[in-house]
Amino acid sequence: MFDLGFIGCGNMGGALVRAAARGGARIALHDIDEEKVNALCAQTGAMAVSLEFLMQESRYVVLGVKPHQVMDMCAQLQPMVRPGQVFVSMAAGVDVGRIETALKEAAVIRIMPNTPCAVGAGMITYCLGAHCPRVAAEEFLRLMAAAGAFDEIAEHLIDAASAVAGCGPAFAAMFMEALADGGVQCGLPRKKALQYAQQMLLGTAKLAIEGGEHPGQMKDNVCSPGGSTIAGVAKLEEKGFRGAVMQAVCAADARNKELGK
Repeated sequence: MFDLGFIGCGNMGGALVRAAARGGARIALHDIDEEKVNALCAQTGAMAVSLEFLMQESRYVVLGVKPHQVMDMCAQLQPMVRPGQVFVSMAAGVDVGRIETALKEAAVIRIMPNTPCAVGAGMITYCLGAHCPRVAAEEFLRLMAAAGAFDEIAEHLIDAASAVAGCGPAFAAMFMEALADGGVQCGLPRKKALQYAQQMLLGTAKLAIEGGEHPGQMKDNVCSPGGSTIAGVAKLEEKGFRGAVMQAVCAADARNKELGK
């Protein structure tokens, strides 16, 4: 018997598989890309199986297919659903009710993870369907504890949460790259510029979490009167940095709502 059966092993599914494997879960994988599945099995100790065997032997079934494929996959799985089985969806734009209806009132957990799950530093928001017992959700969270932090949220807010935490790693990576590029432009070797940007972002996030200060105050703490930091902040404001980031989050939220329709 497997703790988790993953259907689809893309970037996000693969990150969750790696996290679950670190936590010692017994994992089954199924994907049409056999090369991808075999590589992930070699890395994690998971087992590649048929869709039928995965459904027969998995307590939690994680739907890792693209949003527009979820409903077709649910139709395919419905005749194989077993009593007590729990389905976990990470499809943007596909609400719990649609999956519950397609699977004839099965227990459903909707999660929105992010790629840092692969290194145990993820931010995963989730909500429960009407037929999912709280104890089943708690067991799933224990199985996935090595992925990072979890936060339960109302489903109508999960797309916005994903726009920040799920899409955010791409935005943060762009900022990291831009910082390094700026350092290179100022004469730093590329490797050192990237190292400094990486550690700075890691340390700043840790400081925010552990120190509990508002980001505005953290910014003020670095800005000496007439100093170099406030000069840089002024340039970011001149170029619309904060407005651009806010618009990026809002655009991602809007797109999340469109997916799966």
